Amino acid sequence: MKIALVSTFVPFLYGGARNIVEWLQGMLEKEGHQVERIYLPQVDVPDLLFQQMTAFRWIDLSSADRVICFRPQAHLIQHPHKILWFIHHIRSFYDLWENDLYRGCPDDEKHRGLRAALHEADTAALREAKHIFTNSRVVSDRLKHFNGVDSEVLYPPVFESERFHARQYNDEIVCICRLEHHKRQHLLVDAMEFTKTPVRLRLCGSSFRPAYPGELERRIAELGVKDRVTLENRWITEEEKADYFADCLATAYLPEDEDSYGYPSVEASHAAKAIITTTDSGGVLELVQDGVNGFITEPSPQLLANVMDKLYTDKALAKQMGVNALERLSEINISWSHVLRRLLA
Repeated sequence: MKIALVSTFVPFLYGGARNIVEWLQGMLEKEGHQVERIYLPQVDVPDLLFQQMTAFRWIDLSSADRVICFRPQAHLIQHPHKILWFIHHIRSFYDLWENDLYRGCPDDEKHRGLRAALHEADTAALREAKHIFTNSRVVSDRLKHFNGVDSEVLYPPVFESERFHARQYNDEIVCICRLEHHKRQHLLVDAMEFTKTPVRLRLCGSSFRPAYPGELERRIAELGVKDRVTLENRWITEEEKADYFADCLATAYLPEDEDSYGYPSVEASHAAKAIITTTDSGGVLELVQDGVNGFITEPSPQLLANVMDKLYTDKALAKQMGVNALERLSEINISWSHVLRRLLA
């Protein structure tokens, strides 16, 4: 089958939105399909929004047997067999509209009009699809709420999961993701002030906005925890990531209302490591079961410190939770065989 994978990207920013496309391409090609990957740049600038949407309406992929679309505004493409693996809206015009920190434009008549027009265009394009999959219940709920369309949750697996394994359970909580304010690494740094054990913290990832890593460095110095907190403000290779997960005590991922569970949560689960998250972290809560394969706390530094200490003092508990984390992947059907079966149905 000739399959076109269509998505958008933010120039010079790498993350899960690219992984889902590139990893799927590799799996489809292993199955003998002919695959083309098409990206268009997308930036959240209101005045360019509809120009970018129009670009997708002009693309002719009639030579493809099937088109699978991912990141917005790829779903605007026209094709008789368009399938969506929808991973999020342009959130500043949807669920984050009321949040001044993330909206990025004034809440005035002009931008309210743009928002209404975007919702109408999105809904029309979504309804053209033969089937809509999402990466989490959170995103499915948003599609139903804002666009009135139904969808099926299809959890994204990681590529070559056999790379991840448990080697030991040391004294370190590892958080590997982009260093951005909405990923809330600052909560973990603040938690270190309240820990009562010598538990360590490692924060790894690059940043699109250099101010935030600077804030983290200053906070680490202010709290006097530089001897127990490692901040690596750089791109972490796949080999390094596998090593960190193999040796760590547990992982932490506590974004603010995230669309999905985050690839590092699944990678850590493959390495049989427990996951620390918070009650408001969105899609992560579909993977983590409190007290079973990790801990879910309120987004409070003191409460986060408590669970970090608990894992440090009870390595047997940390190990058992890690085993449960690995088993959880099968429970909710996170596998490439399931993904390919559904996308090619």
